[in-house]
Amino acid sequence: MLQVNIESARFNMIEQQIRPWEVLEQRILDLISDVPREDFVPMAYRNLAFADINIPLAHDQTMMSPKLEGRLLQTLNISAKDTVLEIGTGSGYLTALLAKLAKHVDSVDIFDDFIKEATTKLKAFHNISLYTGDASEIFKEAYQRVSGLSRTV
Repeated sequence: MLQVNIESARFNMIEQQIRPWEVLEQRILDLISDVPREDFVPMAYRNLAFADINIPLAHDQTMMSPKLEGRLLQTLNISAKDTVLEIGTGSGYLTALLAKLAKHVDSVDIFDDFIKEATTKLKAFHNISLYTGDASEIFKEAYQRVSGLSRTV
């Protein structure tokens, strides 16, 4: 995609998908605008990075649709003092968004290849720790916020 088309697609994603889902907090909209979602989408689906769909990942997993990511971030109401436990690193995109809001993010996934890919994509972040394994076994401490839709710990 050309840079102009990417920026136009990102703008339309925010205005036509995310904002209508009552994601109105400007810091969340700005965050989604600033973090390049397309960099976290598998190459085979890169042309769908801004579509209103769950994007397929390996292991029958998916990236959430942009409107769900926005709604989740707004609902969590993360502050710069929060430590967040994310269960299910997946593509690493939500991890990046969480890290921009929180003091620190611990992200865990049961799939080692997701963690390896996320390590590369998230190397610019210094407030993220990535783990492979079962979150209920790895973490026993309390967190201010927990992000993960596949299972309750």
